[in-house]
Amino acid sequence: MFKDHAGFKALTHNALRIVAGFLFTLHGVQKLFGGLGGNQVEALMSQRGIAGILEFFGGLLIMVGLFTRPVAFLVSGQMAVAYFIAHAPNGFWPIMNRGELAAFYCFTWLFFCAHGAGKYSIDGWLAGRKSASAE
Repeated sequence: MFKDHAGFKALTHNALRIVAGFLFTLHGVQKLFGGLGGNQVEALMSQRGIAGILEFFGGLLIMVGLFTRPVAFLVSGQMAVAYFIAHAPNGFWPIMNRGELAAFYCFTWLFFCAHGAGKYSIDGWLAGRKSASAE
């Protein structure tokens, strides 16, 4: 079906990073600014405020592919904590405790922590410059 598997793989890897980062940023918009049907946090240094900061800025950094591995590690942990604090006490199954989105983001960010941002990212561009200057 696809003759250039490597090109398709790179394209879909980066598309997932961009779309997931954008959608994650929207959760931060809800918390930090009260936009998109969300409720704005009253205290930035509250648990919800810190979550909003991580979601907004972490999502932006992942979306453009800058510091992707450490940011993805951080927000993957945030989503694991969110799952176990807010969802797991309401039942075992994620679909029933409404935690499937937190679980999905947790493992999506874990993927990017392990695999990096991909070719079409700032991290990829910086790596290309570094290897070109080493030659």
